Amino acid sequence: MREVVDDFADHLARVRNRSEHTVRAYVGDLVSLLDHATRMGCAGVADLDLGVLRSWLAKQQTTGAARTTMARRAASVRTFSAWAHRSGLIPTDVAAPLASPRAHRELPTVLRADQAIALVEAPTPLPGDLGSKRPPEGPDSSKILPSTPVGDADGEVARAVVLRDRLLLELLYATGARISETCGLDTTDVDHARRVVRVLGKGSRERSVPYGVPAQRALDEWLRTGRPVLAGPGSGDALLLGARGGRLHPTTARRIVAGYAEAAELPRTSPHSLRHSAATHLLEGGADLRVVQELLGHSSLASTQIYTHVSVERLRAAYRQAHPRA
Repeated sequence: MREVVDDFADHLARVRNRSEHTVRAYVGDLVSLLDHATRMGCAGVADLDLGVLRSWLAKQQTTGAARTTMARRAASVRTFSAWAHRSGLIPTDVAAPLASPRAHRELPTVLRADQAIALVEAPTPLPGDLGSKRPPEGPDSSKILPSTPVGDADGEVARAVVLRDRLLLELLYATGARISETCGLDTTDVDHARRVVRVLGKGSRERSVPYGVPAQRALDEWLRTGRPVLAGPGSGDALLLGARGGRLHPTTARRIVAGYAEAAELPRTSPHSLRHSAATHLLEGGADLRVVQELLGHSSLASTQIYTHVSVERLRAAYRQAHPRA
């Protein structure tokens, strides 16, 4: 069965153009299913039937798997079954009638507009000094360290890092891009004249996303005086760089966002919180739902509609607080 698993993984990556994370998750689900089928007496993939699939999902549920996990595992099985049937490995698409639990979707954490602005403006260096406090790039980067006197070289790097942090926050909020998309940007992806950035999203789908004047100012300052300080032989065309000159890693970027949010005494904030905030503020400002879908790179409008619920909840909260008959 190992060959079947490898062929399915290749299909997901090359034909379906799934991300590395999706391939890893789907392959893990398939390995778990095949192991369960073997224990139930199946000699090969051709012996799979709906009863085996439902038995496997039931076992996952008894181990305490979340509804979202169960929904993904059902989706991975349906994908495998359809592929195996087309490939002639099984006589029928046995998973076609397989139902999956509806995933419970919690409303995302959203900052108020003033909180989002306070966050993106937090890293503001002063000429000749480290300026505002900034989180270090290391294991303790969620902590904010106060500015301390440093040598000229260290001070230059520190100022460059602050400029990088400012651009990171501005881009996340201005474009609503995912953290992996933002860290994956190259300098050639930016159209300065039109203030548009080319984003490579899920499934290698490209989209053009506009950004505003504040992000343009942060971008200009970073490219002029920040990036040249951090750039090295391994920088390539990467737009956002780490302190050692390589492309900024999403894990480091998440720590940076969380660190500045903590320093500004804001609710616990992640890059995805800024994405949620950008989408919600666009809708509250009158943007069309289809436009927000295009900006976020959602393949389905259903993924974007959750932000309409966020806006409604805010209206309800304001109503309860202000209306005398609430």
